[in-house]
Amino acid sequence: MTAISLDRPAPVLGGFTLTYLRIELVRKLRNPRALFFTVAFPVLMFFIIGYQMLDEPLTQVPVASGGVSVAAYIMVSMAMYGAMMSATQTGAAVAVERAQGWTRQLRLTPLNPLVNVIVKLLAGMLFGLIAVIATYVVASLVGVQLSAVQWIVTGLAAWLLAGAVFTTLGLMVGYMVPGENVAQITSLAVVLLSFLGGLFYPLSSMPDFLQTVGKLTPVYGIAELARAPLTGDAFDLGALINAVVWLAVFVAGTVYFFRRDTRRS
Repeated sequence: MTAISLDRPAPVLGGFTLTYLRIELVRKLRNPRALFFTVAFPVLMFFIIGYQMLDEPLTQVPVASGGVSVAAYIMVSMAMYGAMMSATQTGAAVAVERAQGWTRQLRLTPLNPLVNVIVKLLAGMLFGLIAVIATYVVASLVGVQLSAVQWIVTGLAAWLLAGAVFTTLGLMVGYMVPGENVAQITSLAVVLLSFLGGLFYPLSSMPDFLQTVGKLTPVYGIAELARAPLTGDAFDLGALINAVVWLAVFVAGTVYFFRRDTRRS
């Protein structure tokens, strides 16, 4: 008799499909709470704070003469906040699936566990992109004016940098703590780091000690890079190092806790 092999061939790309990515993105779009804090909240905060500063110059160049308004500065900050909130919620989704046993169920399928994480990462970043686009579109409609380069560079920096750093933070926490606590921890972390990192107001207005602490946070480095095109400041190597170091820390933490979780499962 011919022996029958029970080995299943490894799926292409570890089981990654655009259909699975679409399902994850649709799940986020159907979550009213996620939609509010990721998309509606940044837009609302821009209206409350930024709209009244459309004519307030950010630099010594008047807005009427082609200068950038304070409203543009707030627009970038709020878009970045939305991208951060979306990114960290990826970790909450992973933690909930772990608690419900869905992760163990996926072990029975050809889907690679790492691919499952990557799909959630991509879905979180795409959702964050929606927040950035929504904030920028509303800001442009109410009168914020920037050059094409400033629109593109600030938007990409706010989305990609915040998405990469804070997605890995969310994933690290998601694999580190119980599922029911992840959303609260990551939301609190984003709010606290945003205040300390000068996302909502200039860091120079804080006491010296808090300024020192704020410059060490991941938000500070990303925000400085994202808002630099508005003021024409020289490239800040320290801000880039800040963002890269924190990304490396969170990636290392994610890998460690991911391996620990898969060993237990």
